[in-house]
Amino acid sequence: MVEATPELQLWSWIFLVGYVGAMLAFGAVGMRRVRGADDFATARGAYGPLFLAFAFTATTASGATFLGLPGLAYEMGLSSLWYAFGYPIGVYAGVLICLRVVSRAGQTFGNRSIPEYLGDRYRSDFLRVGVAVFSLTLLFYLAGQLVAGLVIFERLLGLSPAWALGITSGVLLLYVVLGGAHADILTDGVQGALMLVIALAIVGLFVTGFGVAGGLGGVVARIGELDPGTVEVLHRSNSLVDSWWDVFAIVVSHLPLGLLPHLGNKLWALRPGADRKVFIAFCFAFGLVLGGMGLGGILSRALLGDALLVEGVTPNEAIPAMFIHLFPAWLAALLGVGILAAIMSTADGLLVSSSQIFANDLYRRTLAPRWHADDPPERVDARVLRISRWSTLVVLVGAAMLGWLLLDMNVALLVWIGIGGMMAALAGPLVLGVLWRGVTRAGAITGFVTGAAAFVLAKAGLLPPAWFDGTPLHGAVLWLETQAPNPYSCAALGELVSVASTALVSVFTTPVSAEHLRRIFGDETEKESS
Repeated sequence: MVEATPELQLWSWIFLVGYVGAMLAFGAVGMRRVRGADDFATARGAYGPLFLAFAFTATTASGATFLGLPGLAYEMGLSSLWYAFGYPIGVYAGVLICLRVVSRAGQTFGNRSIPEYLGDRYRSDFLRVGVAVFSLTLLFYLAGQLVAGLVIFERLLGLSPAWALGITSGVLLLYVVLGGAHADILTDGVQGALMLVIALAIVGLFVTGFGVAGGLGGVVARIGELDPGTVEVLHRSNSLVDSWWDVFAIVVSHLPLGLLPHLGNKLWALRPGADRKVFIAFCFAFGLVLGGMGLGGILSRALLGDALLVEGVTPNEAIPAMFIHLFPAWLAALLGVGILAAIMSTADGLLVSSSQIFANDLYRRTLAPRWHADDPPERVDARVLRISRWSTLVVLVGAAMLGWLLLDMNVALLVWIGIGGMMAALAGPLVLGVLWRGVTRAGAITGFVTGAAAFVLAKAGLLPPAWFDGTPLHGAVLWLETQAPNPYSCAALGELVSVASTALVSVFTTPVSAEHLRRIFGDETEKESS
């Protein structure tokens, strides 16, 4: 195992101070742009397609892409590339499907969050509040980012886990509280560009087999010696990619990811009149490049052997350990700070969107009309802004505590505890609700509930096969039991259940009015669908 030297720690501190200073500066710039609660929540209409694509892609990538994905690749080898390059296809196909309608309707209704959009789309307070409360499961996602940040600080700065977690959380809190969505997008845009440079460097290192005798062929030969399964198309002993269903599930499970609350609210920051297709094209290209981080995990295994598979060490450290092994201290430290940028770029978006659960979805849209109906709008708006900032602190403390309890878990899998159920729940009301105008309020609510329940049942293995002995379902339940360790498969199953139940119930329930559909879809020539 390669340890951080005093020289590496010194350079890491130097670059860290510069990085933190830059983030706080962007936070201050964002604070000057925040003129009210809507600016804090969405930065509505403020950014062009290229800069927003950097920010959006950075938020999508996260610590799971820069640490968790290479960690999986370190263990799984070439079969991990199904995930590395399959997830961008799923994510940006979903965004392409939903962007026009979600963007337009969100601007029409003045929405500040995805739960609020769904509530207005189906005229349902239950759906708005239910999705908002359920999205607290994204605390697992945020906890995963904090754990990833902890790994960087611990490995490069030589800090104890407690100090590493505290610094990660403190830096994040300061600039998000200052500038909200503006600080989020400004920092993420710059961090996204830095992340792309690092990902391109990782791809170059892998293609040349840097540091390994025999180049790229030597890399493949070396990992094959360590574990023959790592050079197979499917890794038959790893439940994440041991069948073609798993490959299909990776793409399908990611379709709603770009519309989760911490990402979906960024769509309303796109400048009016900007070309949405250009935005998506940039996002897709950047996403594929960032997926190349998985190649770094394979190279790390070839360089370090099984050093990260011993007790007390996790494969999450594959990229930092490789940097320390290959490069001079100053360059390893600079690259480490680049990975920290990837972590922060998702964590800040999660903080902003989570704060809106309390400030917007629960207070402004639910409690304020009852408690402060007579207050002038500017007073309510000021109160919403204060709640946004204070709830940012509460959410971050909760996520830090959760991350501390789950330190040893793979970052990518920890993240999916949070987002898997959320994506399963939203597939019907959100994605099908864009593709088909006939989705009804009852159908959307049914899809939300059944999708979430199906994910939980599949992931927790709550359907024991013994219950179905002698029935036609016994074989299906046995197969379902084998999918429990695979969060992507469980999410895909939940999404299929959500879409099917949404469609079925919508066929037999009262449709949304044609007038309301025109406000959502913006097409006055089409009649109401049923």
